[in-house]
Amino acid sequence: MQCELCGAPIQGQSKIIQIEGAELRVCARCAKYGTEVQQPRQSGGSQKKPGMVATQIPRRKPRDVFDLMEGELVEDYPNRIRAAREERGWSTRDLAQAIKEREILIKKIEKGDLIPEDDVRQKLEKALNIRLIDSGEDSISIGGPDRVTTTVGDVIAFKRSRK
Repeated sequence: MQCELCGAPIQGQSKIIQIEGAELRVCARCAKYGTEVQQPRQSGGSQKKPGMVATQIPRRKPRDVFDLMEGELVEDYPNRIRAAREERGWSTRDLAQAIKEREILIKKIEKGDLIPEDDVRQKLEKALNIRLIDSGEDSISIGGPDRVTTTVGDVIAFKRSRK
């Protein structure tokens, strides 16, 4: 085992120290650089009473934020929000009241100064009946089945053929 601070092989018992909130397994020489953390004692025998059943608490799988994402926010979200609001004849105050948010928030989102958080985005989509998320399927079908798009490889090949 190597010391997580100096990288030297640990001879004998390692120590767990805390430096700036991080716990590191270190050698005896590096232990002076942090605060030693008490290691849980390991008992030789079981301290379970007869007739008791050991239960394990199931560990939750950590949530990955990227699994929850549907797609990316469209680039022209300020224009879409403003156009849908004006189409309904609403002021920014009317929209703010409809989604129970502050008017200044709506103004900043419409100016493009602020990216709406997921909960606000969902409220806006529902109130204005618009889509602000660009899903993967939408971007594929934009050109249509017969439309050919230019790729980076095409540009490189074109530049090479001109030389």
